[in-house]
Amino acid sequence: MPEPKKEPRIRDLDPRSLRGLAHPLRMQLLDALRRFGPATASQLADRLGESSGATSYHLRQLAAHGFVEDDPERNKGRERWWRAAHEGTRSGPDLLYNPDPVVRGQVNSLMHMVAEHHTRELSTFMGRFHDVPEAWHGASNISDWQMRLTPELAREMNEKLTEIIEAYKALAVEGPDASPYRVHLHAFPRDDEENST
Repeated sequence: MPEPKKEPRIRDLDPRSLRGLAHPLRMQLLDALRRFGPATASQLADRLGESSGATSYHLRQLAAHGFVEDDPERNKGRERWWRAAHEGTRSGPDLLYNPDPVVRGQVNSLMHMVAEHHTRELSTFMGRFHDVPEAWHGASNISDWQMRLTPELAREMNEKLTEIIEAYKALAVEGPDASPYRVHLHAFPRDDEENST
């Protein structure tokens, strides 16, 4: 009988940990470790087109804030191997709407970096759209919808969408027909005045 899947280890951000993450190279390093597995600072430097001095420094900063850790299975030689300490991060309302202007600035920086990362991923997909194997035709979606909702209905919709996505994450499979699959969800209130000119 297959073992039940473990719950993903998710890191809840707070103002202190946010300071350690809200930097473009640190976010790239953490993403690379989560996507491709443990690596050394030199390997990450090659992957990201950075100097090993920069990747070493920022890995130490990520470690100081608990985002990455030594990989004990590989740390037997001279080079230090790193791995992600968590599978994901989460920002709650206490952080996102923090009254401290310094924290708000860091939240804004982080959110813009996430949005830019999503845009790069989508652009990369669009650049290879016609090269996607036939089995994957019809398995992607780039859509948007306009509706009028109350805050309560919007929260309910987001909760239901998250439940659906989490249910499919629990069905993750390995094998030649499976591929890493990315889902971006952007849902936000829009000011109609933005388009009134």
